[in-house]
Amino acid sequence: MELNEVLEKLPRHLLGLVIDQPYHSYTAQDHAVWRYVMRQNVRFLSRHAHGSYTEGLRKTGISIDTIPHMYGMNRILKEIGWAAVAVDGFIPPAAFMEFQAYNVLVIAADIRPSDQIAYTPAPDIIHEAAGHAPIIADPEYAAYLRFFGEIGAKAFSSARDYELYEAIRHLSILKADPYTPARKIEQAEARLALLEQNMGEPSEMALIRNLHWWTVEYGLIGDTENFKIYGAGLLSSIGESMNCLKPRVKKLPYSIDAAGISFDITTQQPQLFVTPDFNHLNTVLNQFADGMALRRGGAYALTKAEASGNTATVELSSGLQISGTFSGSVIRDNEVIYLKTTGPTSLCHQNKEFEGQGKASHPHGFGSPAGRLAGGLKPETMDEGALADAGIIPGKRVSLTFESGVKAEGMLEYIIRRNGRTLILGFSGCTVTLGQETLFRPEWGMYDMAVGESVTSAWPGPADPEAFGYLFEAPAERTHKIEHTPEALALHRLYQQVRDKRENKALTFDAAALAGELLNRYPGEWLLMTELLELLSETASEPEVQLQLRHHLRTLADKDEELARLTGDAALLMQ
Repeated sequence: MELNEVLEKLPRHLLGLVIDQPYHSYTAQDHAVWRYVMRQNVRFLSRHAHGSYTEGLRKTGISIDTIPHMYGMNRILKEIGWAAVAVDGFIPPAAFMEFQAYNVLVIAADIRPSDQIAYTPAPDIIHEAAGHAPIIADPEYAAYLRFFGEIGAKAFSSARDYELYEAIRHLSILKADPYTPARKIEQAEARLALLEQNMGEPSEMALIRNLHWWTVEYGLIGDTENFKIYGAGLLSSIGESMNCLKPRVKKLPYSIDAAGISFDITTQQPQLFVTPDFNHLNTVLNQFADGMALRRGGAYALTKAEASGNTATVELSSGLQISGTFSGSVIRDNEVIYLKTTGPTSLCHQNKEFEGQGKASHPHGFGSPAGRLAGGLKPETMDEGALADAGIIPGKRVSLTFESGVKAEGMLEYIIRRNGRTLILGFSGCTVTLGQETLFRPEWGMYDMAVGESVTSAWPGPADPEAFGYLFEAPAERTHKIEHTPEALALHRLYQQVRDKRENKALTFDAAALAGELLNRYPGEWLLMTELLELLSETASEPEVQLQLRHHLRTLADKDEELARLTGDAALLMQ
């Protein structure tokens, strides 16, 4: 991966998802698919897309005729403060969001097969490079995209969310392979449908993904009667971008209510949301974020951390951050009185792990009271003098009783303070109890008490990912390396002949022989026929071959409504 100033800022835990773009694996047919979609986009979207789209194509260095190379894109994207990386299909939503927060576009390296040219449920380079990249040239929208990444990366998922992600990824992989048996696709669709019907209460990630879908992917801007397209899913889908203009697709004003409306990636959408301007997107996102554990804090935040079943960070009012898998914490009357983790845990401040407070020091879990001491004392805000007046003195045996009833007694070895606040009290020989229950025993070693009156925030993942050894691992199921049949490889060679001739008009070219082979061996291959017909039309050559191709394309169109639309659109490009 060739780095630029933006990519150099990516945290290490995201790099395991990045792959080398398999540029030399793209066939001439793949480039023809790209060319067809992009030319249709420029023709159609110049009238119906947000004004920054066409200019954005130029600014981001995206070619109309050739699949873009990531190196070339990055040399240009850095000028607007962004970058792009190639990934293998769908990646975990939290990782996708975090890339966005670092101004990095995630681009699925594969390209849709020709039979999904108008719409594909799988992420592909057309969707990512031709859909997402041009619109980020608009500074106001780019700021929203980055902000969405920052908030989305902090949204809690449920265990079922990950099952759903794997099912969606599996289905998209099968559908992107033109040789997948229909039976396998049907089985994957049935499993996905079953999961979607049994998700239970939607998680923060599920809800914010809805907002992402109805804005970043399928958003309209303007009003419900007069609007333009800005969502990448529409900008990269000829079929759906045209379909969205029709009255049968409902147009609704965009609001926080969109978070409660789910979507189906396997079909075109029955309704879309219209924002009056890009700034309104930030207003709705802020409204949603105010209800997240990230900003809401308290017992709600801790409950979300525990429900995730994965590494999470809880931040206390003192600024201390506790990262681990939360389980068994004590909440009474909607107040957090004792926090507990199981397994490796680290203590941090401002997203940096304290020396000696990492997983090696807390390999089996962590526990600490939260709240005020009896009498209303708040150690987090007390300076050293006030702590000493309260008997909290290093080298002395200290007994603390919290308003909640938690009691801690032991030898105070040290106090850790930062920015005028007390964060950690370190005890040896310490006993911690709550009523008749013993929460910590002296023989368990040092007791590092987290200091904080309340939980102010919580989010998934560790506060200091590198110190924690946290990584997003590459998905176990990889996208398929397409193993083409001899018949398909022969077809690709025909595509290559047309491509070579377009790029070098001086090449010797037997159009009649190519057309004859195409019509005899591949009578349904409309895309190559239109490519060849366009080439001959430009040079006003081989009129009999042109006539033969036009007649065959009309025959195909008469038998299939979708082919009629695709070939009709191709004909418009030749006018």
